[in-house]
Amino acid sequence: MKGAASTLPAVRAALLAWFDREGRDLPWRVGPEGGRDPYRVWVSEVLLQQTQVARGRVYFERFLEAFPTVQALADTPIEAVLKAWEGCGYYARARNLHRAAGVIVRGGMPTTYDGWRALPGVGPYTAAAVASLACGEARAVNDGNVRRVLARLCGERQPSAAWVQARADDLLDPARPGACNEAVMDLGATVCTPKAPKCGACPVSAWCAALGSGEPAAFPAPKVRAAVREVRAVALLLGDAREAVLERREGTLLGGLMGLPTEEVVGGEAERDALARLATRLGAAVTGELGTVTHGMTHRRVSLTVYAGTGGPPRTWVEGAALARLDHKALALWDARQASLFAHA
Repeated sequence: MKGAASTLPAVRAALLAWFDREGRDLPWRVGPEGGRDPYRVWVSEVLLQQTQVARGRVYFERFLEAFPTVQALADTPIEAVLKAWEGCGYYARARNLHRAAGVIVRGGMPTTYDGWRALPGVGPYTAAAVASLACGEARAVNDGNVRRVLARLCGERQPSAAWVQARADDLLDPARPGACNEAVMDLGATVCTPKAPKCGACPVSAWCAALGSGEPAAFPAPKVRAAVREVRAVALLLGDAREAVLERREGTLLGGLMGLPTEEVVGGEAERDALARLATRLGAAVTGELGTVTHGMTHRRVSLTVYAGTGGPPRTWVEGAALARLDHKALALWDARQASLFAHA
């Protein structure tokens, strides 16, 4: 920001005036400023960690319809919570929501940053968001939108997390912390966008160092992304797309979900070796290949070849199970195969 600390009051005032006029009407913004419904704020912030607002709105309304209160969430078996979360991805978020709901029911809704931070799965960003928006606590949030807005205002190409937090703390209006946080996030989401910032509509453009440089979109410099790991695996569909053998997933990404039995193709082995290992484990016989589906998940890209088979453990009713998108894609191969058979009948 041009002039640094001396310009902060003017930047805050312009930002808040813009937010009062242009702030987004979102379903989780229920209640007075600084006193929003903490349950709705918490659920929305967890959802939006890995989901864009347009899709997040749909998922949020679906989730709140299923679990309108924290008591309802805590009282529901985790399998049903995962089913309601289906399609949102990053299922550890749903598991942590469920665990934290139990803690809240037993000990009460937190009213401070430290109280929120103590809950399972609640990190610094979520705790700051709920504490400021629902409890009126002066805590500045630090997410991708905040990072981009502050990096451009200050002309910082490679802002560290600590740098962003310090600038966010400086900018925060202690009298209106929730509104100030929402204003920066809304500005980053609607005006100060990554590739084509709408600088002509920006309420703080007069103080923006990146705009002054003539290359606002060059700030901040792109993050170095982790390499994507290619994963090959095979799956067996024993049954059909309505009733099939399903197994419970393990691990942080898909843990708790149900899915088709799978086996990773490891090292330099042939796919047929992994398939034979899978069939032996299940006590099943392979009858043919259905096709291959691909899916991206957190720095990995999975290529899954799906086979049909007979035998194996008892079938499960698929519609009632919480499945990952990868498994929905795999099951769709069965429907496509049946449609193809009927088309040639």
